[in-house]
Amino acid sequence: MEQCAYIGLGCNIGDRELKLLMAIAELGKLPQTRVTAVSPFYETEPVGGVPQDNFYNAVVRLNTDLAPLELLDRLKKLETGVFHRVPSQRWGARSMDLDILLYGELVFSCEELTIPHPRLAERRFALQPLSDIAPDLVHPTLGRRIIELLTELTSPEKVVRI
Repeated sequence: MEQCAYIGLGCNIGDRELKLLMAIAELGKLPQTRVTAVSPFYETEPVGGVPQDNFYNAVVRLNTDLAPLELLDRLKKLETGVFHRVPSQRWGARSMDLDILLYGELVFSCEELTIPHPRLAERRFALQPLSDIAPDLVHPTLGRRIIELLTELTSPEKVVRI
């Protein structure tokens, strides 16, 4: 059954804008999946305390028949196969990061995946682009609209539309 999934995109190595565009194109090639919305791009400060360059971030809405773990597997294969992402320190620099933020109204957790993304409500770099394409979407565990979560966020991170 087709579901609406929201994927967070982020990179801070190489040509960041080109890599976001490439990621959107690659997401559009996934089987049983189509891209239905793309947020504006944002330049964002890294979080987590690791010194590194700023990120470019965006959010893509997909309609997909892929199950959550299958979608995760496909995203990880894109990160490593297309963008040559190599394991690095937690919250470190990355050539591409593709995260499932939301998958329909699903609440799910296993060792490999938690939906909704566990830090979505704390991250301006994810909430801002998500609010551009789905401001009235309700977070399935918090019961709050995305625009409300963004408005109430007190995080000091800088997120600038490019």
